[in-house]
Amino acid sequence: MKPAASPPTDPARRAGSGGALADNEKWLGRVMMAPAILYIAALVGLPLLLALYYSVSNVTVGSAGWPSYVGLSNFRHAFGNPTFIRAVWNTIFFAVVSMAIVMVLGTILALSLLKDFRGKWFVRLLILLPWVAPISLGTIGWLWMFDSVYSVINWTAQYFGIFGKRTWPVWLGQPTLAMASVITVQVWRLLPLATVILLGGLSSIPKDIQEAALVDGASVLRRYVQITEPLMRPIALVALLFGLIFSFTDMIVIYVLTRGGPFDTTQVLATLAFFTGIDGGDLGGGAAIALFLLPVLAACVILILRFARKTEVT
Repeated sequence: MKPAASPPTDPARRAGSGGALADNEKWLGRVMMAPAILYIAALVGLPLLLALYYSVSNVTVGSAGWPSYVGLSNFRHAFGNPTFIRAVWNTIFFAVVSMAIVMVLGTILALSLLKDFRGKWFVRLLILLPWVAPISLGTIGWLWMFDSVYSVINWTAQYFGIFGKRTWPVWLGQPTLAMASVITVQVWRLLPLATVILLGGLSSIPKDIQEAALVDGASVLRRYVQITEPLMRPIALVALLFGLIFSFTDMIVIYVLTRGGPFDTTQVLATLAFFTGIDGGDLGGGAAIALFLLPVLAACVILILRFARKTEVT
């Protein structure tokens, strides 16, 4: 006698088994994404909700119990503060100028590293060092380089005759030089990230397109303008987006070098929020200042991503 055929497996019973979860791409993807979503919610969502709550209250560092609701008074006080207005413009100038320099230098470095040459690994190592090293330690090193007495930049320039005996710029004590100094350090910090992203975009461009243009007699500039730049534009916009987010929200460089001085000429929103909320003890006011970055960054992200989608080459 032939053995009886086993009945077909019930789909509902299969869905409830552990093996069926691995075969279901829809639910497997949700399960795999759940830890990342929970992590982001705990790391970003809860502090954001707490900042929203603090921004409409009179909470301070030493307050006990539940703070009182004050509405939008913290925002009105911030908008009426000349230091806040100056910090807004300083933040925009600091982020835009530093990222413009980063994108230009990053493109040049990425194009250079795309070619093979002797010592290429060592050059890549030097470029990545600022990103690998702790930013606080690196900034402290720059603080010594910009020191008003022991500046190696001033001593070297004076030795080679670039600076006269009576010419001794105080890099962090003069408004224009202080802003130029913090932008220089920010460029030094973000250049490795932009270079790596742009290098990845350049490496993804098919070589046969470049070879065909070379056979047709196209010059280097024409190949870059008509082939390289359009194909890597979405990747470049991603690098620009990450750099702008870092520049708008970062406070380490300015906090270590100038602490917003001299005379608030390098004060940005991140440092102003820290000095108001932590050093000044006004957590509500600091939260209101920090939340001003949220709509600004959201608008930047939306605009850059929409432009990147439109510039994608299919």
